[in-house]
Amino acid sequence: MLGDPVFPLLSKDGDITIGGAFSIHSQISKPSLSFTDVPEALTCSRYNLREFRFAQTMIFAIQEINNSSSLLPNISIGYKVFDSCGSTLTSTRAVMGLLNGQERTLGKTCSSQSSVHAIIGASDSSSTIVMLQSSGIFQIPVISHFATCACLSNRKEYPSFFRTIPSDYYQSRALAKLVKHFGWKWVGAVRSDNDYGNNGMATFITAAHQEGVCIEYSEAISSTGPSGNVAKVVRVIKSGTARVLVAFIAQGDIDILVEEALKQNLTGLQWVGSESWITAGRLATKRYSGILTGTLGFAIRKTKITGLKGFILQVNPGQDPHNNLLREFWEATFGCSFQSGLHGQTLCTGSEILEDINNPFTDVSELRISSNVYKAVYAVAHAMHNMLKCGDAMNPQCIWKDDFEPKQVVKHLQSVNFTLPSGESVYFDRNGDPAATYELVNWQRNPAGDTVFVAVGSYDASLPNEKQFIMNGINTTWAAGSLTRPVSVCSESCPPGFRQAVIKGKPICCFSCIACAAGEITKSNNSAECSPCPLEYWSNEDHSQCVPKVIEFLSYGETMGALLTAFSLFGAILTLVVLCVFFRFRHTPLVKASNSELSFLLLFSLTLCFLCSLTFIGQPTVVSCMLRHTAFGITFALCISCILAKTIAVVMAFKATRPTNTLPQCSAVLQRTNVLSCTLLQVLVCVLWLTLAPPFPYTNTAHTTERIILECNVGSPIGFWAVLGYIGLLAVMCFILAFLARKLPDHFNEAKFITFSMLIFCAVWVTFIPAYVSSPGKFTVAVEIFAILASSFGLLFCIFAPKCYILLLRPERNTKKQMMRRN
Repeated sequence: MLGDPVFPLLSKDGDITIGGAFSIHSQISKPSLSFTDVPEALTCSRYNLREFRFAQTMIFAIQEINNSSSLLPNISIGYKVFDSCGSTLTSTRAVMGLLNGQERTLGKTCSSQSSVHAIIGASDSSSTIVMLQSSGIFQIPVISHFATCACLSNRKEYPSFFRTIPSDYYQSRALAKLVKHFGWKWVGAVRSDNDYGNNGMATFITAAHQEGVCIEYSEAISSTGPSGNVAKVVRVIKSGTARVLVAFIAQGDIDILVEEALKQNLTGLQWVGSESWITAGRLATKRYSGILTGTLGFAIRKTKITGLKGFILQVNPGQDPHNNLLREFWEATFGCSFQSGLHGQTLCTGSEILEDINNPFTDVSELRISSNVYKAVYAVAHAMHNMLKCGDAMNPQCIWKDDFEPKQVVKHLQSVNFTLPSGESVYFDRNGDPAATYELVNWQRNPAGDTVFVAVGSYDASLPNEKQFIMNGINTTWAAGSLTRPVSVCSESCPPGFRQAVIKGKPICCFSCIACAAGEITKSNNSAECSPCPLEYWSNEDHSQCVPKVIEFLSYGETMGALLTAFSLFGAILTLVVLCVFFRFRHTPLVKASNSELSFLLLFSLTLCFLCSLTFIGQPTVVSCMLRHTAFGITFALCISCILAKTIAVVMAFKATRPTNTLPQCSAVLQRTNVLSCTLLQVLVCVLWLTLAPPFPYTNTAHTTERIILECNVGSPIGFWAVLGYIGLLAVMCFILAFLARKLPDHFNEAKFITFSMLIFCAVWVTFIPAYVSSPGKFTVAVEIFAILASSFGLLFCIFAPKCYILLLRPERNTKKQMMRRN
């Protein structure tokens, strides 16, 4: 424990004096404020061996420069090292000591010159800001090795600030890219409640949102806050669903967080750390391995400083027997005491061997922040060298001059650009920041079971965006030593075929998965919207791909098409059979009485009617579309014309037998003329239809969304309905004439059978119209074929079935006497 931290703990005189402020102790006492007594002096405790190594690195660099013949020859550099204790309060007292050279000046006058020419420190952003508020007034440069707050890049507020560690502006964005790279969309966040943590976390959260990462919670801790605060934060972390924890915590706060996590058995989390603690060797122990093994984070690049190992191993209380800091270091390292009589402690002799100790002070295998201290000292030396114009004609011997302003040091620090013996270039940008490069460090166990820091990637902000973050291919250890990357999402990924639907009141990473609607797809996971398929495509069953739509038409291969084809052929064959029967009995009275010429022509036209239905089956083409309707119209016009001629012949024949009737008998020429004229009129209508607006194949995508219907567009609806209307007109004329002649006194009254056939024909086609209009897709064609077949079978059976019955089964009725007998 160290009292009053105002006077320098380590010092040496020189022409140039460099001040140092390090958190050699990491805890400060909390004196009671009674407002009745004088407050107790602040005391610092919890010795930080890592920070003591930083201070010794500064002294080592100064000693190297003093021994150099090329850098500041003939000029000596001294130093004053103060303990900032990781607190803004003690940092204020430290900077005042650095500026004034002593704490109390009552009764004395202050010197116009600061006791130091530059300050290295502090080890955290808040302490550095406090120091700058005092040193900045005098424009004394402050070069920090560990203050990363992006706020310090503000040149208007901090014109005399420089640092050898990159700004958190870059680290926060690098952490966001890291989280996104591993697919962690749902993370927790904890930060130090100071400038470092608050600014760094704010930048991280902004960058994370830009990368599509959501923050479940963001908690703050402080080593100086209420004791129960850290326990509460750990309970929040433990109750959260995020499996990844981003810890943007200052090195002085991480210990209390990890201790509380250990106390509450907080395991199974993937820790992602900031550079302040990601290479803290004091945490890489078996005590914390169950919690922190697998931790990932960005660290400053590791370097080697030749000679540093030997230098720090020479540190000994014998160097300055009256220096309490060295004695305390020795006691903390060896667990002994220089005071005799303390119960349970051995007496320190000062001859203990430091080489046998492996602790954060003696371990120089991870020189990262120490390297920043080393670079800061050399930056000051090069700035002073350039300012004094050492080696120039004006000052070839590098003679020390006392008459310069601190702002001159700031000016020359801004322009330094030199290369260390290790080959690393050192320079500052216009904001006083160095180049932003990091190593991605992973905490892994070696074969001996010890935790080691393994570089598994890198980040370089100077490169193009897509090349900044690179994994080097080394296997990564995850949380609790697992070889499987943890999954941390608020909602499971939506597979292809689904889209994300944001849940009201939740972050965008929390969503439900909604299946894409018919005709829409998503090809990738977690799609925000479903994409509609092109017009001729449709979504597959999983809604993950657009596949060509099913092309629908009435084909011969399907059941309905095959049945209709069979009925068409059956009707045609049956008609031909009837034709053969009539031809076999063509000389009999019944066939002669039925007007054999018209009967044969009618049977021929009925055969064509049955066969024309076949043109409606199969994939529509230009030829088939033109043929199907015209063939249908002409064959049915021929058929109905024959029936009309038969009906007229029957009526006129009976009228001619009456004595008072002067009408001539219907001749065969008149019948032929009637049939030909009625058929040619339909042919004329069809020719006009095909000439002006012929039917054509049409791809119908509007009627149904999931199929493409191949159909024949009639071209001209007027032409189509004119053909149907003409056939209907002929049928109605036949029906009327046959109805009027149904009671003629004939033993074999053919008009009666024509009446029944026309009744069926008209009924079928009247029913066809609404069915045709309302039937979808290929069923439209099926309805039309059904109407053709039904009307054709109706004509065939009604007109020829009774005759075939007599011809084949009742031949005794097939006589002239029977035909002439009247009812």
